[in-house]
Formats: sequence, C-alpha cells, structure tokens
Amino acid sequence: MNSPISIWLQFGLCTALIGYAGLRLTRYGDALAALTGMSRNWIGLVLMATVTSLPELVTGVSSVTIASAPDIAIGDVLGSCVFNLAIVAGIDLSYRKGSLYAVASGGHVVSAGFGVLALAGVALTILLAPLDVLPTVGHISIASLFIVALYMVAMRTLYISEQRRGSQVASISTDGASISLRQAALGYAMAAIVIVGAGIWLPQIGVELARAMGWSHSLVGTLFIAFATSVPELATTWGAVRIGAIDMALGNLLGSNLFDVLILAVDDMAYLRGSIFSTVQQLHASSAIAACMMSGAIVVALTYRPVSRIWNTVNWTSLFLLSLYFITVAVQYLQPN
Repeated sequence: MNSPISIWLQFGLCTALIGYAGLRLTRYGDALAALTGMSRNWIGLVLMATVTSLPELVTGVSSVTIASAPDIAIGDVLGSCVFNLAIVAGIDLSYRKGSLYAVASGGHVVSAGFGVLALAGVALTILLAPLDVLPTVGHISIASLFIVALYMVAMRTLYISEQRRGSQVASISTDGASISLRQAALGYAMAAIVIVGAGIWLPQIGVELARAMGWSHSLVGTLFIAFATSVPELATTWGAVRIGAIDMALGNLLGSNLFDVLILAVDDMAYLRGSIFSTVQQLHASSAIAACMMSGAIVVALTYRPVSRIWNTVNWTSLFLLSLYFITVAVQYLQPN
C-alpha cells in the first residue's frame, strides 16, 4: 500500500500534467479560432469546453468501471461544476477593466440558462432515484436520456444564437510567432492526449487517497478529484483572460458545465450494476443545487449588467458565487464518513 506522502505526490504530479496541458490548449485553441474563422465565444463554448472536460469524462468512466467508485464519478462532475462557476468569480476579481458581467457577451445567458435546467434535473434525479419512481431503459435511467437530449438541444440552440449574433472572429495571439492550422491542430491533439492519460490515472489516486486519509469517496471526488480535473478549465481560463479573450474564458466555463452534466449520462451508461443515480449518496444533490443557484446568479448578472464593485474589488454576484462554493465545501467536509 502506498504511503500518504506518495499518494499526495502522485496527485500533485497528475494535477501538474493536467495544468500544463491546459495552458497549451489556450494557445492552440485561440489559434484554431482565428485560423478557422470561429468566434472566441463559440471556440470556448464547444471546442475548448469539450477538451478541457476530457479529464472528467475519462475519470468518470474509469471510476465506475475500473475503480468501482461511482461516488467519485458523480462527485467529480458536480464538484467540477461548482468549482468552474467559482472560477467566474475569480475572473471578475482579477479583471481590472470593468465588471466581468458588464463586458461579457449577452449570448452567455443562453448557455448559463441551459446549465440551470440541466443541474436542476440532476438534483431532482439524485433525490428521486432511491424511491424507484424513475423508469429505466435496461440499466440506464430515463434521466440520462433526458440529459443527452437536453445537451443536443442546447448545442443546437447555442449554434443558432451564435449565428444570429454574428460574433466577431477571434484574433490570433501566439506570442509573436506565426502558427499554421496543422501546427495548431497537432498541438491541440497532443495536449488532449496528455489530459486523457492523466484522467485515467486520477480515479486510482482518488481511491487510494480516500483510504489513506479516512475520507469518503464523495468528499474526495467533490473536492480533490474535481479540483484536479478542473485544472484545465482554470489554466485555459487564466490564459484566455491574459490575452483579453473574456468571452472565450466564460464560454469555456459555462460550456464545460454543460458537457460535465452530459458526462453523468455517460457514466450511467458505463455503470452496468444499475442506475448510477440510485447508488450514490444523496448528498450529491446539494452540490447540484448549489451549481444550479450559481448558474442562475450568472444569468441574472449577465442580464442586469451590474457595474458596481464592493470596495472596488469584486461584484456582489461574484461574492455570492464564492459563498456558495465554500458552503458546498463545508457540507462535503462535515458529512459523516
């Protein structure tokens, strides 16, 4: 059995690999946006959001098939959703050219609104699953089929919305160096491979970490594994903010949450012992509700467009997001093992 120090070192190495690959995704993602004529909003919402969510996808499938730890899979996805929305508050705190919610594109309201629908559905499913009132198709919950359908509708709606708005194409930023489409695609693919490899490794580390520290799989999945698999979102978001691509950063975070919820359906399909929702702890519903409330707050802020800041540092919406994040952390930490 590995010592706790060895496990923490493995966790740190895995997180570092994901973080480095995530930074590369920013550079090549911005290049692909400019070279293919796509807007930064769309490249962040679809391309970057999908790839930066690959750790959650690989970790989730690996958790339910190899590690037999469905609570880690569910905790990872919902914890990542909450953490991603907390990153939005971090952007607002670090962005000094005005309120994030006043300068970001109004098109993000659509993706945040779909996030509210998806996360509310997940919370309701987790609460109802133990009552055996939800029908199944084989071992798959009907809720998973609803999640897949909702994601497809969301992507179609967002595509039409983006076309109607006619967003400006991203301007390329590659630190002064020219880059071809082939180089951008190859670099993007290599970064994605690193992320997938690290995502396969993470569940095993999570199980060992829970055993060594005496923590529940729910706590480890929601806090530690979710943080590690959200490092690409953190890295790519920070990189996008550095080059002034606010819409790419926000689109990446909101799009990642939509894709993360879709991952729950994939996990349910991969979990052959029955519906995954009826197996995991109901405490996960609190994380889903918190993420739903945070998404709703972003919808309100992007509609209202507040410009005031508390002590000229952070908006009230961002303070609300951070408060809900720390409440979620406290709830998970204080639960009995």
